[in-house]
Amino acid sequence: MAVPMLRTSMMLSPTSARGMATLKDIEMRLKSVKNIRKITSSMKMVSAAKFSRAERALKPARVYGAGAVSLYEKNDFAEGSDRLIIAISSDRGLCGGVHTNIGRNIKATQLSDRAVSKAIIVGDKAKAILIKTMGDTFLATFNNCGKKPSSFSDALNIAEEVLTHDYDSASIVFSKFKNVVSYNTTAYPVPSLAVIEANDAIYAYDEVDNEVLRCYQEFTLANLVHASLKEQEASEQSARMNAMENATRNAGEMIDKLTLLYNRTRQAVITRELIEIISGANALE
Repeated sequence: MAVPMLRTSMMLSPTSARGMATLKDIEMRLKSVKNIRKITSSMKMVSAAKFSRAERALKPARVYGAGAVSLYEKNDFAEGSDRLIIAISSDRGLCGGVHTNIGRNIKATQLSDRAVSKAIIVGDKAKAILIKTMGDTFLATFNNCGKKPSSFSDALNIAEEVLTHDYDSASIVFSKFKNVVSYNTTAYPVPSLAVIEANDAIYAYDEVDNEVLRCYQEFTLANLVHASLKEQEASEQSARMNAMENATRNAGEMIDKLTLLYNRTRQAVITRELIEIISGANALE
């Protein structure tokens, strides 16, 4: 009786195929992490250059803002119930908790007895954080922020929008720059013209009339907004620089671990194949 011939095929064993697939996956992931490290390293250098410019621009702007704040803080102005909040952020992320802290600060204010009834939002990041809980209080929003350094004209546009609305007191919430690694979420007080006129202490400086007070209030509001924008830019760029530095370092650590895992897996696959070859040769003998 003739025995039918058996057809044989050259196929990898399941163990070898699994090892090759694992090697391919590790290699693809290693390549991906290396590309991410290149991107984060480049973003860190770009943020460092932008931070240097933002820090230089902050120094003159901070002087004008500090002058206006000192006057408002040294005099007790009535707050009233009609409160306006101005949130300063930008359209760009990847900068740690800069925007999140601003949103958290404003939400905490809403839960207190000093809840705001109106809001003007600068930047899409703050808008996205607050729109669910405070969307009905938005009077105006500004976008295209953070792509290029802000100017005094941008501050004037925001100040003009604020002056078109009635309010008793206002606050400008932003990230105040301290140093390269830290910042504080701060609020500048901005009393309305009616509140300033009702304060008798303001007339102790000089004999002023309503027109002088109106011009002064408009000018100080623009200075405060401009200083807040510059503080926010310096804080954001320093936070982004630190975030990209941390991301680059983490990517480097991941690359080292993946490289070690790749070499170990490759060595195991080679050893396994050598054992199979030797075992097959011995079986033929």
